[in-house]
Amino acid sequence: MTKNLIILGGGESGVGAAILGKVKGMNVFLSDFGSIAPKYRKMLDDEGIEWEEGHHSMDRILAADEVVKSPGIAPTTPVMQAIAAKGIPVISEIEFAGRYTDAKMVCITGSNGKTTTTLLTYHILKNAGINVGLAGNVGQSLALQVARDKYDVYVIELSSFQLENMYKFRANIAVILNITPDHLDRYEYKMQNYINAKFRILNNLTPQDAFIYWQDDPVITRQLEQVTTEAQMFPFAEHREEGSKAYVDEEADLIINTPETSLNMPRADLALNGLHNLYNSMAAALSACILDIDKEEIREALSDFEGVEHRLEYAGTVNGVRYINDSKATNVNSCWYALESMPHDTILILGGKDKGNDYSEILPLVKEKVKAIICMGKDNTKLLDYFTGQVPEIHDTHSIEEAMQTAHAIGREGDTVLLSPCCASFDLFKSYEDRGRQFKEMVKKLG
Repeated sequence: MTKNLIILGGGESGVGAAILGKVKGMNVFLSDFGSIAPKYRKMLDDEGIEWEEGHHSMDRILAADEVVKSPGIAPTTPVMQAIAAKGIPVISEIEFAGRYTDAKMVCITGSNGKTTTTLLTYHILKNAGINVGLAGNVGQSLALQVARDKYDVYVIELSSFQLENMYKFRANIAVILNITPDHLDRYEYKMQNYINAKFRILNNLTPQDAFIYWQDDPVITRQLEQVTTEAQMFPFAEHREEGSKAYVDEEADLIINTPETSLNMPRADLALNGLHNLYNSMAAALSACILDIDKEEIREALSDFEGVEHRLEYAGTVNGVRYINDSKATNVNSCWYALESMPHDTILILGGKDKGNDYSEILPLVKEKVKAIICMGKDNTKLLDYFTGQVPEIHDTHSIEEAMQTAHAIGREGDTVLLSPCCASFDLFKSYEDRGRQFKEMVKKLG
């Protein structure tokens, strides 16, 4: 009997899963409560896959043998509650795709740095001639690539949302960069629920697999006291500690030690600057070493990587004022890493859709380095209440134009304007990418 597969969500992951289901001979129906972008409608039509948008046909959905849910759909929505009540299995697109490939999986999660680390790892492997695919939150969906391509290795960025509905999927290399509060509105404002979602990346690891993690993250350390894994452990730290497989020595050399490879290179030769990027480089290098990539190729790739758009991206200099686009900083810890790498006399643009943020984490760096805060959002009350009196100047703005005009007016030669919002973008923008691109366009106009 042909399996009825229902796909919820008509974005990259949902359409990829629908196409893979069709390739595997299933009856596929895709439903999106919102609207589906034209390029995805065309992909579905080209494959002859039935779809709907703007509503859910519950009779068809509840006739499913299995549901593949896009990661953005919360389990508390009415459609998911109805599916749960009927006992229909719900899986993620990653779980679904993993059934149909025997490729090696390098899976990367963390509250911050996962996109950079994913792209850097992919860069190292691709430059080394590995037949490698890029999937998850970046690149094409894993399901689409499994349906249409055949890679030997996939490098996959995984959010906590994607990890929620993964059960039998197995990573060969699992990476947790860090865990700090994020998306708590999705997790009943309980940090442990968020931690549990992140740690699902360790599901099904065997003694042949590897777990790479930041040794000094207190959340990871505490959780590892409660969770066991059979995988080989590859912790990294800024300086050498007991068990460290990656660290910086007294001569400022990056040291990587694995059973397969031992390499060192001057930290100054790394393409990416800042402490957070040191950790990202360590995680990527460890993954490459475990996969037995030649050490010279690892060194070369670590030194020529060009970075990630919207993450500490130089946007231009106007009248001696530098502008930095860090729109990808949608949580407080990510902003902390940005501020850590900034000079004094920084003008910080904050604001957007607050996700239950605690701004105390960045307060010491704000007091040390920030001369002015520009709040940019529909409702800046929480930011104004918290930071008024903590910085010499604070401004209340409600658009990118108003925020940038303010920055231009108060900026002086030698200052840095940093867009590192701490918040989601959805109050004023379509996405953090949209926010970052508008910021860069405004810098061009100022110039």
